[in-house]
Amino acid sequence: MASSSSSSAPLTARAWDALGGDPALLARVSPVVRPGVLEARLPVRELARACVGACALAAAELAAVRGGGAVPGVTVDDGAVAAAFTSERHLLVDGRAPVAFAPLSRFWRTADGWVRTHANYPHHRRRLLAALDLTEGGVPAVEAALAERSATEAEETVYDAGGLAVALRTPEQWAAHPQGVAVGRLPLVEGERLDTARARAFPRADAGRPLPAAGVRVLDLTRVIAGPVATRTLALLGADVLRVDPPGLPELPDQHADTGFGKRSTTLDLVTGRHLFEELLASADVVVTGYRPDALDRFGLSPRALAERRPGLVVAQLSAWGGAGPWRTRRGFDSLVQAATGIAATEGAPDRPGVLPAQALDHGTGYLLAAAVLRALTEQTRTGGTRVVRLALARTAAWLTESGGAPSEGAPAGVECWLRERDSDLGRLRYALPPVAFDGGPDDWARPPGVWGADDARWC
Repeated sequence: MASSSSSSAPLTARAWDALGGDPALLARVSPVVRPGVLEARLPVRELARACVGACALAAAELAAVRGGGAVPGVTVDDGAVAAAFTSERHLLVDGRAPVAFAPLSRFWRTADGWVRTHANYPHHRRRLLAALDLTEGGVPAVEAALAERSATEAEETVYDAGGLAVALRTPEQWAAHPQGVAVGRLPLVEGERLDTARARAFPRADAGRPLPAAGVRVLDLTRVIAGPVATRTLALLGADVLRVDPPGLPELPDQHADTGFGKRSTTLDLVTGRHLFEELLASADVVVTGYRPDALDRFGLSPRALAERRPGLVVAQLSAWGGAGPWRTRRGFDSLVQAATGIAATEGAPDRPGVLPAQALDHGTGYLLAAAVLRALTEQTRTGGTRVVRLALARTAAWLTESGGAPSEGAPAGVECWLRERDSDLGRLRYALPPVAFDGGPDDWARPPGVWGADDARWC
């Protein structure tokens, strides 16, 4: 049975405070609690509700700034949140369900414990096999190779070869690890003002309240789930989002279908197509990146370099492990962060690691990242300045494990009423509706995803 409750208030307040929001606005948020969704030992449902609630409140705040009047009320329904946090599982393309993980993306027993690998992308699969000196890539061969190594040896060997593997750690082991220590010192949302660029002036709507991000141009340089969820949310709220990928590194088709709603997609080599990128940047309002810290600096895409060429930007940066510590330049994914930070150990049994009921680090961080962009736009209308916001999956993981409280449990609840179907250039899609809801706001994306890389490198 659905019910209204303030049980998520502490987490929502924590997220809103991390975003620099006015605590008085929290009274505008009304949760609808549905026991049984996102069931876990850790308070996953409460974290998911808080991330979406903070994002919706940031959207409502910006809508009020642009349209005048009071901040509209926000509703956070656990059913919608659960459907959105598991959107990749609900996706159907012409009736076909996608494969979430490749055969070599899983937990493996090692000589002294467990290791988690990620090999969904072909280049990561090749590097995993090369690290293990394998020419045949089946599960039995990898299983045998990893069984002979310690978990940390496998972790280092695979990472040294450019692959992805992380040893299973308990929360206590992660807390003592140098990267765990570094992440623990980071704020949930990092924010920085780089200059004194003039205040942002949005055009006032002739009538009614505009979508919060209407007219905002977003360069989306993200991949996989967290970053694309953030930019998918900005597109829902009216932004012109152009996703830019390198031409030789295609996104997984089903992943693109799930996170490409509301956006356009183009490919662009940042060396040979630099003049096109600079033309896009010249009238962009937001740049969102989802690569390792400093990975794009050689292309002149550090926040300060961007601010010099386009004062008044909002630069949003997302990484797996955070901007400090020995792992800051390592690649990472939600499943690997769960393994490293003790989440998989907490959710598992003595004889087998577990997983969260959703890729909650990806989705939660994605909604927080969108919220941080929206709040930065709001703050720019007041005091200007080029703004930088930074988030990390590992920091969201720390927030989840630190939060305590009751586990998410109860009788299962369905999510069917938060699923829709529509036609697209990719085929007939079944998909999860967006969970970000406020009075007068949108309830679906204006456009379905298109073919990856098929759009021109230009603004609408």
